[in-house]
Amino acid sequence: MFLMPGHCSSGISRLVPACIYGLFAVLMFAFRYRTSVEGVPVTDYQIPLGQARLVREGTDITLVGWGAQVHILAQAAQVVSKADSISCEVVDLRTLIPWDVAAVTGSVQKTGRLLVSHEAALTSGFGAELVAEVTKRCFLNLEAPPVRVCGADTPFPLVFEPLYLPGVERLIDAIRATMQY
Repeated sequence: MFLMPGHCSSGISRLVPACIYGLFAVLMFAFRYRTSVEGVPVTDYQIPLGQARLVREGTDITLVGWGAQVHILAQAAQVVSKADSISCEVVDLRTLIPWDVAAVTGSVQKTGRLLVSHEAALTSGFGAELVAEVTKRCFLNLEAPPVRVCGADTPFPLVFEPLYLPGVERLIDAIRATMQY
């Protein structure tokens, strides 16, 4: 299992118990700055592994991300909704292995467009696998080529991380370009 929750309530307190009770080998990446500013529910429940979370419903384009990038996608969706009347569906994968193929393909079949964003480099990132699988399953439903908005394909010093990581402005530009295709 490979976990990368984008929301505190999906993370340590919900996904890890599912792994422990299921006796799975797990690798989890959690963002320290996210868990320090969001509350964690105290009720006891588990989230099934491989089940995505629908962050925002939409009809024009599907935005898929994981980890900290989910928050950036939600911000970009809100901006284009107000400025351009573009309705974005935002999906938080929460787990990369397994990932929720049904949720993503169902959303893409509804919207006809896909934008995948993650913090890793463009080349050989998980987004490429996701786009390949969605293209295979939803080819006849696509109204535009799937788009990936990712980090640069070059080593970057940590001090320049804001330039490297996909931000709201890059996502807004990619959403608008996809909608105009």
